[in-house]
Amino acid sequence: MTTLTTLSAQRLAEGLREETGAFAGIVAGADPAGRVPTCPEWSVKDLVEHVGNAFRWTAGLVESRAATPESLAPLTEEVDPADWAAWLTEGAGRLADAGLREAGTEVWTFLGPRPAIFWPRRILHDLVVHHADAALALGAPYTVAPDVAADTISEGLELLAGPEAAARKPELGELRGTGERLLLRPDAGDGWLITRTPQGVDWTRGTGEADVVLEGTVTDLLLVFSRRNPLDGSPAKVTGDRALLEHWLARTAF
Repeated sequence: MTTLTTLSAQRLAEGLREETGAFAGIVAGADPAGRVPTCPEWSVKDLVEHVGNAFRWTAGLVESRAATPESLAPLTEEVDPADWAAWLTEGAGRLADAGLREAGTEVWTFLGPRPAIFWPRRILHDLVVHHADAALALGAPYTVAPDVAADTISEGLELLAGPEAAARKPELGELRGTGERLLLRPDAGDGWLITRTPQGVDWTRGTGEADVVLEGTVTDLLLVFSRRNPLDGSPAKVTGDRALLEHWLARTAF
């Protein structure tokens, strides 16, 4: 199983700032009470505050080199919409700087102790998806750097393939299989070949024979993979066993 990002700590920090700027630009001036269809229980205000508080909570964790999550209280800071852009930018910068400064320091994560750069990467990829939520909710264009989009897919697969994944989300146990293969094939660069084994999900970067293939731009693949675009509404093309892909998507929703 692939477990290492191809992005440097510097690129992760840059990506965090880039995505924050794009997200802040979309939500600027939006109705705070507006609904976010891809996060049905959330308003735009909820989405923004989730993102900004995640920046601050994880920055505090990295800055303090926390060995347990109990050392940091949850953050539920509420912010005037007029201050969203500055608040988001400050929080992202704080996390990016902490991640660069403490990149190799071991800290607590929900997967066990990991180098602190885990958190800027995790929060960047959470933001990539929430950037899509904001764009879809507010009718804005959605663009993301291809290298960041690709690493978002890889990190998602790392989390799904981890031995503790089914314990955290029992429906992921239904992704076990008998060798069924799914291929995400971008129009440029390496793809992702996913195999469902009796032990769980395995995957690798590359290509190969597969029961079902999803192909398109890396952004198209990301939006389907993250369930932000339905298959029928996506420019991505499906060939092969569509039901196998639908089964995967239904059990990886969040």
